[in-house]
Amino acid sequence: MRPKAPGLYISKWRKEGPVPLETAEEWRDEHGWSDWMAIIEAALYLDAAELVELLLPVLTPAQRATFDLVRRRMLGDQRLEEAIDQALEVCRNPETRDLALEGRLRMERGLQRFEKGDAAGAEEDLTWAETRLKSVAKASRDHDLSLLNKAAYHMASGEDLMALQVYGDISRKENHAHETIAISRIGASRIHARYGKMFDAARNAWNGHAHAILANQVTMAIEAGSLFLDLSIDEQNEEAVRFQQQVDESKPRDVGDATPELNVHPADVSGVFEWCMKHLNKDLAGQDRPDLRAMIMMAHRLDRMDEFDWLIEAPQRVEDSMLVAVVLGCELNDEQHLAWTERMQSLMP
Repeated sequence: MRPKAPGLYISKWRKEGPVPLETAEEWRDEHGWSDWMAIIEAALYLDAAELVELLLPVLTPAQRATFDLVRRRMLGDQRLEEAIDQALEVCRNPETRDLALEGRLRMERGLQRFEKGDAAGAEEDLTWAETRLKSVAKASRDHDLSLLNKAAYHMASGEDLMALQVYGDISRKENHAHETIAISRIGASRIHARYGKMFDAARNAWNGHAHAILANQVTMAIEAGSLFLDLSIDEQNEEAVRFQQQVDESKPRDVGDATPELNVHPADVSGVFEWCMKHLNKDLAGQDRPDLRAMIMMAHRLDRMDEFDWLIEAPQRVEDSMLVAVVLGCELNDEQHLAWTERMQSLMP
């Protein structure tokens, strides 16, 4: 069983704390954590200063060195490579050694090197970190991050198939966090779509949607759901096997094996669309609303624009100019088109 999100611990602290260290340790055990790192980092980011002060004295030297690095980054320090190397020395010292944190710090250094343009150094550190964390802390928060960072490195380097291989290492059967699985499946879906593997793209988007829901990540679930809809709307077939069964029966293929054709039952398309609509944030504020943009495009393709009457009739409340452009691309009557055109003009610099 995976530990609970560290933010839940902070919520408990704010409701029932401050408490003595002994009680704090009992809470930690109840939340499934074996050490303080995730909790003290959450306390730092969520401004639970009393909890940070309670926990600092009980950190190991390696944990303290890593936490100090996290705090420096939060304060905006951009020159962190020397601090990372100093923390690595603590993690490698036989008297203070911490194999898992050494892996995490190598990951941190890899990201720093990538930002500075040292691609070879970045790949070396990120690969080393993932290998170490897989051996000593498999499916932990840091191992999950190392996999996602390694995939992101390959994507940024134009190595799509290498990224796809890393995403494939994030198995749904090995206790990785649902959020990690969701992120990996969304990334894999987009790669498969670029290479014309539409069944695999839809399968990964479907799984990404399901795991984002399990992770209570609504925005991510809508992202994955809209991706599945984009791939599937034009491939609907009343005779199709329900998509969850297709996913369950999907097996690895050998080179040369035919790729399954994408056929989706309309009930699966409707089910995903309706889930996304039910959970969509209908507050129109915000200058970047990819969730609304994606779902209104899907509604237009499904001929279900009536479900967006609440948005179509309120152009003056929309702050995202790209959303305005999407609405203008849909079928509007003359009065609506004029109102949305005026809104676009008012948002232009």
